[in-house]
Amino acid sequence: MAQSEDLEKIAVEERELQLPRLDAQVAWDLGSRIRNMALERGLTLVIDVRRFGQPLFYAALDGTTPDNAEWVRRKSNVVTRFHRSSYAVGMTLKIKGTTLLERYGLPVADYAADGGSFPLAVKGAGVIGSVTVSGLPQRDDHNLVVEALCAMLRLDFAELRLEPEPA
Repeated sequence: MAQSEDLEKIAVEERELQLPRLDAQVAWDLGSRIRNMALERGLTLVIDVRRFGQPLFYAALDGTTPDNAEWVRRKSNVVTRFHRSSYAVGMTLKIKGTTLLERYGLPVADYAADGGSFPLAVKGAGVIGSVTVSGLPQRDDHNLVVEALCAMLRLDFAELRLEPEPA
């Protein structure tokens, strides 16, 4: 699938995957769902769910390193800044042939436009937080978060997911 088609699909995901609310219980449910999915699949991940400025759920599974926590922080910063999926921001920059540093003056030490952080929007309120994972290839990080949100919202993941990249 071409990057422009992926961007269109991510825009649909961002529009459809809106929560009725985001409180500590919702964050716990979402983070726990991702953690359980990771454990069942033998994945090594760091998982972070937050309202902007307030961590609500964090888990680092066995095999992760402090580097995974840094990736989570940097990817989440992209969602905080742009209210878009970190994967969508990265693809948009790639299409335009630029970087976060060149276009916005954002240092790579604090921002990573790689897949795995997704905006948490509340119906009627807009984007107020993010859910972020680190540990898989960026497209897989993105799809895992989308899958968990689909499960929570009882939406069909097969309709919203990004197709695997050709080998």
